[in-house]
Amino acid sequence: MTKEPNTTTEAPSPSPSDTAWHTLPVSDVAQRLGVDPQTGLNAREVRRRTRRYGHNTIPEHRQRSLSRIFIDQFTDFMILVLLGAAIVSGMLGQRMDALAIIIIVMLNGIIGFVQEYRADRAMQAIKKLSTPTTRVQREEQIVPLSTLDLVPGDIVLLEAGDLIPADLRLVEAVQLKVDESTLTGESVPVDKQTDPLNDPKLSLGDRRNMAYKGTLMTYGRGTGIVIGTGLQTELGQIASLLHKDEDIKTPLQQRLTVFGRRLALAVLAICVVLFAVGVWRGEPPVLMFLTAVSLAVAAIPEALPAVVTISLALGARKMAKKQALIRRLPAVETLGSVTYICSDKTGTLTQNSMRVEQLSVAGDILTPPTSKQPGIEAGLHNPIDLFFLALALNNDAKAQTEGPTLGDPTEIALYLAASQAGYDKDTLEATNPRIQELPFDSDRQCMTTLHRTPEGVLSFTKGSPEKLLPLCESMLTQTGPGPESLATDRLLEQAEHMANEGLRVLAVAYRHWDQAPSEITPSVVERQLTFLGFAGMMDPPREEAAQAVALCRSAGIKPVMITGDHPGTAKAIASRVGIINKETTVLTGQELEHRSPEELGQLVEHTRVYARITPAQKIAIVKALQTRGEFVAMTGDGVNDAPALNQANIGIAMGRTGTDVAREASDMILLDDNFATIVTAVRDGRRIYDNIRKFVKYTMTSNSGEIWTIFLAPLFGLPIPLLPIQILWINLVTDGLPGLALAMEPEERNIMERPPRPPNESIFAGGLWQHILWVGLLMGGVSLATEMWAYEADQGEWQTMVFTVLTLSQMGHVLAIRAEQESFLQRGPLTNLWLFGAVLLTFALQMATIYMPFLNPIFHTIPLTLDQLALCLLLSTVVFFAVELEKLVRQRKWGSRQ
Repeated sequence: MTKEPNTTTEAPSPSPSDTAWHTLPVSDVAQRLGVDPQTGLNAREVRRRTRRYGHNTIPEHRQRSLSRIFIDQFTDFMILVLLGAAIVSGMLGQRMDALAIIIIVMLNGIIGFVQEYRADRAMQAIKKLSTPTTRVQREEQIVPLSTLDLVPGDIVLLEAGDLIPADLRLVEAVQLKVDESTLTGESVPVDKQTDPLNDPKLSLGDRRNMAYKGTLMTYGRGTGIVIGTGLQTELGQIASLLHKDEDIKTPLQQRLTVFGRRLALAVLAICVVLFAVGVWRGEPPVLMFLTAVSLAVAAIPEALPAVVTISLALGARKMAKKQALIRRLPAVETLGSVTYICSDKTGTLTQNSMRVEQLSVAGDILTPPTSKQPGIEAGLHNPIDLFFLALALNNDAKAQTEGPTLGDPTEIALYLAASQAGYDKDTLEATNPRIQELPFDSDRQCMTTLHRTPEGVLSFTKGSPEKLLPLCESMLTQTGPGPESLATDRLLEQAEHMANEGLRVLAVAYRHWDQAPSEITPSVVERQLTFLGFAGMMDPPREEAAQAVALCRSAGIKPVMITGDHPGTAKAIASRVGIINKETTVLTGQELEHRSPEELGQLVEHTRVYARITPAQKIAIVKALQTRGEFVAMTGDGVNDAPALNQANIGIAMGRTGTDVAREASDMILLDDNFATIVTAVRDGRRIYDNIRKFVKYTMTSNSGEIWTIFLAPLFGLPIPLLPIQILWINLVTDGLPGLALAMEPEERNIMERPPRPPNESIFAGGLWQHILWVGLLMGGVSLATEMWAYEADQGEWQTMVFTVLTLSQMGHVLAIRAEQESFLQRGPLTNLWLFGAVLLTFALQMATIYMPFLNPIFHTIPLTLDQLALCLLLSTVVFFAVELEKLVRQRKWGSRQ
């Protein structure tokens, strides 16, 4: 056994400036990096190199330190004014009040710091989850690996659609083309090869045997040795030019920020009037100034955008646990607006575990063997032998010593069928090595491999029957090849019949060459073929697909299947999962080719299944739906799907089978490639948006109640009902834990029985702003009524009573708005233990300010009698029962429309 060189050789620094890697032969590159390309690095060497070179990442812009985040909580203008006023108040002798105000501001700052820190942590976690993976040869095994874990000397396997994960010296390049526009600006993909180049000073664009981090592989396949990672890559060298601060703001955050600024101006105007009226009435100017500033600090919802970030980010983390990885935060808030889900078939609605169910060779229908067969001696005139030979050799599936077979599900099914028939790929490749190939692409819908055999060169081609049969000029039977046996129309009918039974049908053909053609192009190699037969495969629907489709319908979402597969196969699967019934027609790509945008716009309204669709037609379908005002989620996995994913309102890439390009173009990645996960994500998106609305409703109504209470009191000839310290306390205990606990509220029962939300709908739509206005007025009215009665009755505790009623009214309000239509009892008091605990804690803290003697002088409170406390508790329930009545009225109106 050959000793692994990487266990003893010290790999040099891989900086691009150190070595002209493109001038070295592959063997020298491997030697310098201490790796055997056939086996890869071992675990011990990987650990050593990771310690030396670090992770394969380019550092982002410098993150704010914890101290910076904390200090930023006190840089708001109104906070600085309040602190300045408190200091002045202390200098004028009111030291206790000044100290209490400073402590409350500090506590508010700590809560803001915790919120912002959690949001940052959540966003960082999402970024880590979305790190792409690549396939690497290590210790003679091909393993999927996070690109962060690559080290110099790793052997990386590449295929079309991959983003190059590090700087590579190519070892193998089969029809390999790379889009290097991100580095060189060259818009045309560059053909790659493996031979060394002579000029050490070649520009990046001319180094045809290199592939660089961040570029895109558009065609072919290949293998490369990592020569540079992280900052030691060419991309890393210019990283300073790429660094820019990312201020991720969703549309909702942007709208709330604008709203917050406008509201701040209105609140400041109210505070100015309040200050002027108070001074005019003879109140102490310092007290009135502190009151006005405290009210401004409490009423301006500067934390709204930050709370939205927390809700969205934490929601995205929970969704990742359910196999839906959010790449762009706005997708979370817009999921609730989806009206169409355009899904691929294979692997999304089906199990993505293909198996060969039926074979047709030389016109005869065969059942695939279920156990290992002895195989047939090779011969150019035996159609069954050549057919299975084609299945084994025209195949990129690869068996591993341990673990499942790697490769495309279709190719794995063909590989296993050939293996069970006695045709072992590894054994056959030893005597029939592959010398050239034309990889599959979506335009040709074919794949061809050329093999050197004892009888010359054989090319095997497999692809869709519609594309492959026109390339054939004869058919091989037991009596030999002959054009008279090739009945194309009859064969297409046979393929159609197989497809109508739900089978995915591939046609297989071959051609014999005396020697390999000098030009390996489709126009040369894929013609004058001899047809061998069909392979019919079944990929059964996922068990949960039918239920997910039904849930879509109940939620007002139209599920649509868009596939490149045969119309019969598409229709069979779509009818089984409930997208269509068996009488519904399927629209094919051929029928779409010459349709005008206007005609397509009419077709998409009623079409639910599209078959034999090209990537360009996917974009046209999405645009036609969007023109009709629909909000479209689109799935995709290939390189050519990226434009459609970009065009869709929510692009959804496949996590298992998708290419890096599709993932980069997407808003969301399905980690399990499952249609049901999309529906789960829509459900979670609706829940998260609902909870954000509830937080806005709660916070703005509470602020509205505080403003009306303090602003209207002087107009009724009453003294200022609350002191600055009391205003700040209410803001601290009511806006903190209870508000954040609303984010933990479970979904409402009818969440998937209501139509999608219009994407441009204001968060204040649906009666929210009216609720804020009238409940805020009611809350203020109850507080003022309490003050009026207690003050006129010469109750010395009148201010403590107002303080208590206003605080506890907000707790009653937060309990009542947990559901839009369900009552508090229908919802269940204990279905959100976080909120229940937050309300109990707030009540306990409020009681502490009243009944703990050492807190009385700080909050200027007087212990209430039992009767006074009972009255306060009773008055605090007015808001709760009023909102419950509002829901009952709304529920009856909604029921009368059904």
